[in-house]
Amino acid sequence: MYNDEDVRRLRWQSRRGMLELDVLLVPFVDEAFVHLPEEDQDRFVKLLACEDQDLFGWFMQRAVPQDPDLARIVKIILDRVQPD
Repeated sequence: MYNDEDVRRLRWQSRRGMLELDVLLVPFVDEAFVHLPEEDQDRFVKLLACEDQDLFGWFMQRAVPQDPDLARIVKIILDRVQPD
């Protein structure tokens, strides 16, 4: 379980310095992270360990993560901003 301090730390880690990533990740932490099941929260933490160029490609839908956990959390974030 993630406490308030953990969420603040994750919010800081979500600020990547690339606007395209910042506008996806920071609001996701602020508005959705605490409502995720713990398994998806863990996936998000794993996602933050990835390189910015990989994240950019995945979120711009130019590539798909090979790791199914990463693919799931990328889809959750994209579905949040691009609902069907």
